[in-house]
Amino acid sequence: MTPSGSSLLTHLFLQLPLTFSLLHPPPAHVPTLVPHAPTPLARSRFSAYAQLDFTTHCNASCFHRGEQEEQLMEKLAFETLYADGSRTLTTVDVEDDAESGGAHPSPWRVKPRRVRRQIYGADGRFNIQGDNFLLDYPFSTAVRISTGCTGVLVSQRHVLTAAHCVHDGKDYVNGARRLRVGFLIPPSINGTKTHFTSAKKPLVHWVRVRRTRVPKGWIQGPQEVSMEFDYALLELRWPHRRPFMRLSVAPSSDDLAGHRIHFSGFDSDRPGQLVYRFCPVEEESNDLIYQHCDARPGASGSGVYGRVWDNNLERWERKVIGIFSGHQWLEIDGENRDYNVAVRITPLKFAQICYWVHGNRLDCVQD
Repeated sequence: MTPSGSSLLTHLFLQLPLTFSLLHPPPAHVPTLVPHAPTPLARSRFSAYAQLDFTTHCNASCFHRGEQEEQLMEKLAFETLYADGSRTLTTVDVEDDAESGGAHPSPWRVKPRRVRRQIYGADGRFNIQGDNFLLDYPFSTAVRISTGCTGVLVSQRHVLTAAHCVHDGKDYVNGARRLRVGFLIPPSINGTKTHFTSAKKPLVHWVRVRRTRVPKGWIQGPQEVSMEFDYALLELRWPHRRPFMRLSVAPSSDDLAGHRIHFSGFDSDRPGQLVYRFCPVEEESNDLIYQHCDARPGASGSGVYGRVWDNNLERWERKVIGIFSGHQWLEIDGENRDYNVAVRITPLKFAQICYWVHGNRLDCVQD
């Protein structure tokens, strides 16, 4: 559906907190990631193909799995792919004087079974059209990835997306050889006459990627294990001038305004359109956010955000708390339940992504 301006504003108003409590969660403790000197690797063969319709399976042991510190450090190591096809591997240590796990999600609760995947009941997505929306925050933070996915601007030069958009777990996809990020240009700005803009689709301005970083936890791991590491960071050759969305350690859904998440992406069934949706969090594990936000292939890599209380600003702020990954069948107590899934930004993942952005571990504390 395509809402009118007033209708869309009504839906956006629903992002506001349902209640304003005087009690807010304390800032998450963020451990320090200590990188070692990069080790050169063989050049990528770019032999893989992007898999936009990403589906995994998980059971109770997978859902409740914990990681040993040694395993986590191995998975938090990362590869860097450069524009010329060269690669490096960087191993890391973690310095932490407190618990380094993610937020503490609520215990699993039995929900009514859903049997349809990706679109649940009536389609709750909205096309974002018109200069007033496409160029306004937060929609302006959504960008296209040339392999067919979506990304979110998290700094003046960095885009967060899903790892499976650039790497299949064994090798980089063919499209990563000349990876680009696309910025929407509304019809009225690209020269289209005003009375034709409502029927015209936005143009896309493409920018080359300078380097790509993927966590080792995604590479050469079973999909059921790797989904929690399904994220990658792209560094642009040149800085952009659009607003970006700040990252945050994902709080418990109880600490999100309205218990809702939101994301905008380029769903494959609506070519050329930016599509927005929001929904409540259904369940959450230490590493994944389970929800029934309607989505189609192409939305992978969208920045999942919520309104998070900012202690410094003393107000609710939109912040990226996850990355939309795909679909997962979850088997609990012999019953299969299907969800759309986002990767949670845990304290360790926040420290890792922050280091990728800043290149200085001392700058990476939860804000």
